[in-house]
Amino acid sequence: MSAESFDFSSPASQDRPDAGLDRALRRVVLAGLALVLLVPLARASTDALGWLPLWLVGMPVAAWWALHRFRVPTVLRRVRPAAARRRAPQARRLRTRGTGPARAA
Repeated sequence: MSAESFDFSSPASQDRPDAGLDRALRRVVLAGLALVLLVPLARASTDALGWLPLWLVGMPVAAWWALHRFRVPTVLRRVRPAAARRRAPQARRLRTRGTGPARAA
């Protein structure tokens, strides 16, 4: 392994997605969303493709999110009520003196 493979000098530049692909996916998401909202047939389900809003909006949004390496938006990053609740240690079971549960004979 060479020293070039461990280049940590500019991690922000490596995290940026391709601008052309980002722009194209954003346009596909907006076009699919407009189709689903404005054209009633785009909200239907077909035998060949299934539920069309999944393919017109859901899959392009998932691809766009994957392009951005599944980062959580900053609005959701600040609000974490589940993490605030789980500060106490986990409850433990009490040990009983018996050898096990009573069995019927």
